[in-house]
Amino acid sequence: MNIDREKISPMMKQYLEMKDKYQDCVLFFRLGDFYEMFFDDALRVSKALELTLTGRDCGLEERAPMCGIPYHASDMYIKKLIDMGFKVAVCEQLTDPAETKGIVVRDVIRVVTAGTITDSSMLDDGSNNYICSIYFNEKEKSCAVASADISTGEAYLSTFEGKDFESGIINELSRCRPAEIIISEDFFSLKNVSDFVKVRLQCTVTLRDGECFLSEERKAYIKEVFNVDDIKKLGISENGCDISAVCGLFDYIRDTQKTNVSRFTSIELLSGDYFMGLDLNARRNLELTETIRNKERKGSLFWVLDSTKTSMGKRLLKNQIEQPLKSPARIIERLDAVEELYRKSVILGNLRDFLERVYDIERLMTKVMYKTANPRDLKALSSTAQQIPMIKQELEKLENSKLLKKYNSDISTLDEIVNLIENAINDEPPVSVKDGGVIKNGFNEQLDGLRHTMTHGKEIIDGIEQREKESTGIKNLKIGFNRVFGYYLEVTRSYYDLVPENRWIRKQTLANSERFITEELKNAENSILGAKDRALSLEADIFAEVRDFLAGKLAQVQKTASAIASVDVLCSLAEVSLRNNYVKPDITIDGAIEIKSGRHPVVELMLKDDVFVPNDIYIDKKSDRMSIITGPNMSGKSTYMRQTALIVLMAQMGCFVPADSARISVVDKIFTRVGASDDLTAGQSTFMVEMSEVSDILKNATPDSLVILDEVGRGTSTYDGVSIAKAVAEHICTSRKLGCKTLFATHYHELITLENELDGVKNYSISVVKSGSGIRFLRKIIRGGIDQSYGIDVAKLAGLPNKVVERARELLSEMEKERENGFSAVSPENDNEQISFGSLNRESALNMLEKTNISELTDSECRELLEKMSSLVKDA
Repeated sequence: MNIDREKISPMMKQYLEMKDKYQDCVLFFRLGDFYEMFFDDALRVSKALELTLTGRDCGLEERAPMCGIPYHASDMYIKKLIDMGFKVAVCEQLTDPAETKGIVVRDVIRVVTAGTITDSSMLDDGSNNYICSIYFNEKEKSCAVASADISTGEAYLSTFEGKDFESGIINELSRCRPAEIIISEDFFSLKNVSDFVKVRLQCTVTLRDGECFLSEERKAYIKEVFNVDDIKKLGISENGCDISAVCGLFDYIRDTQKTNVSRFTSIELLSGDYFMGLDLNARRNLELTETIRNKERKGSLFWVLDSTKTSMGKRLLKNQIEQPLKSPARIIERLDAVEELYRKSVILGNLRDFLERVYDIERLMTKVMYKTANPRDLKALSSTAQQIPMIKQELEKLENSKLLKKYNSDISTLDEIVNLIENAINDEPPVSVKDGGVIKNGFNEQLDGLRHTMTHGKEIIDGIEQREKESTGIKNLKIGFNRVFGYYLEVTRSYYDLVPENRWIRKQTLANSERFITEELKNAENSILGAKDRALSLEADIFAEVRDFLAGKLAQVQKTASAIASVDVLCSLAEVSLRNNYVKPDITIDGAIEIKSGRHPVVELMLKDDVFVPNDIYIDKKSDRMSIITGPNMSGKSTYMRQTALIVLMAQMGCFVPADSARISVVDKIFTRVGASDDLTAGQSTFMVEMSEVSDILKNATPDSLVILDEVGRGTSTYDGVSIAKAVAEHICTSRKLGCKTLFATHYHELITLENELDGVKNYSISVVKSGSGIRFLRKIIRGGIDQSYGIDVAKLAGLPNKVVERARELLSEMEKERENGFSAVSPENDNEQISFGSLNRESALNMLEKTNISELTDSECRELLEKMSSLVKDA
């Protein structure tokens, strides 16, 4: 909107000057009890929030478009705008309008963006609100991702390099799901990451100048934030992409929060050495924190395991589900802690009762640090601290867990905080300090005096009146009050001669009386009339001192909060394990996974009328590397494979598992290729998505990985699909190429022959019983493959009309007869486009021979190769 600034009013000129500084934001401009928006902001926001659009005289011929919101309800409107993708700059009045001549001084006190929200009322209690900074060094082909949750004080740093580093960045972003990402121009060179952010995350992206990531001043600020004298003490390099990402992140936080507050006490360096690798597909397909279909919490693993009592514990549990451990020692340490709580259920119950009374002290401390905490927030902090001695008392009874002992030692009783708050703050304080009544009587002598003056003002005036009567002898002396003179002494004409002229000052003469004041009366007036304002001001100062004292205890409170959250998670896992009859898994390093009567943790709870059928599994890195699982649709193949992956994941996050017994050898990564759908937003078909996912698995899996493959190759023609599925299976199962533990579900019965062709392959199937013209799924995994798909029977179960089902049976029967008589189901004109399994096998034998250097093989390996080739040719 073009505006002639020479003609506009001074106040509107002030608005436009402020708006120039924050052009990418909606400017909330404080006017009295409202935040007002003008011109383009008013037009956009009035439409977005359905506010009444009005106008204001601004010196121009036309009134300036205007809309506004009450300042006390601003949080609600800010949250709505943030959710719509806006940023909001809050411009406050910094001087009192009543005491200011001319224009009130105003300035922006904070900028609220999707990633910089600190008010817990705008956030989900059970989820972190991350903001990420991505810095890419194109010359060195290295990248770093720094992430933080301003509301809790958590900060993380990951670095990526090598050929496929973009997939690592995507996996990290899919884990933390940032609300906002800070980038520099170089970010756009990361095409795959850029596409992922645009299509999948759909979060706020803020482009910053390169200087924000690199300057020496910003490096000095990082030292200030974390209270260190050397960047290296944080585990960060002085000139790498890691320090650049951290600088970019905290420079943006400082710019938006308008303060140098050191809310963060540490930054955690994330490494693939510590946590199991889970890519986006694995998180989504295993439905770790939300369901695929409806994006709901119910139906996810998080829904099953979440019995936490605190918001801090809920957030930590979510992170632990998405970051299972890789170290056997750390896994066993967690499992031992869960076992200790599991066995001592009375102590577990007591702990959970005390934890239920614990507030979100991580986010409360953020409000303390940013000076936005109100009196009730401080009481909530004190209330939590009062539960801590009981929590520590119960933890002391758990002697057999080193981890629980450590957490108990990390938890401080916060006695100083409790004593100060309970002595200083009233038991039921108002929300705002401005309302008064926050500080307890007896805490501050000066405040007590002001309150006494406020409540005993009449007694003070009556006392002065009585003393003056006695000293002057004026019996009908009265003290009155008006707005012009304040308090005054009134004497009738008959007593004029008794007036002490040396002490009394004449103020007004009336027809039958005179009015006087004294120094004592004036002082009393000033005390009485100014006591309330001075008391409110003093209360605000005392409250600020209390809040600042608490801010000095940040590190102590943060450490305590972290330990309490960890205890809450362990209690939740123990409670869920008791409730759902889980068992403690044995953690091994022999490469085998053996589960007896395993159950799907989610499906068994979702079933209402049916009983879940448990299944065994044994898979290792030797003779049982790959399980080929055949069976009809809806029979339970996918559930079986997913439950295996979930049981392994639960074990490695330190949780008991749904089984009669489990022996789990730690895996470094879990990959899933389960189901597929057209990714139209990315311009990819079902088959293209499927092949891309398989490609990622083949590139990134290791011999220590667990791979789940469901229906590979089904998105194309039958022969192409079989060829691809078989080639993928061969590649994964071959020790020299990959040789990782794999569950491979398929409808291609041709893959059953792999058991005889490849070492390490075993066939399994879902047991099915035919009854009359239909089938019944037993949901039980049995040894051996099946060569029937039961597709028509499944179609009947799905509700296809009987006429269609019968016609399908007729067509199937005809095709089977043609096959028996030697006729091809493929039309003659297409013969050249399709290949037979005979020719496919012969070609496989030739390819095997071409790729083999005979001189490098031993005699036994040569015989093994000859046997495989002979088998392929005979089958042809």
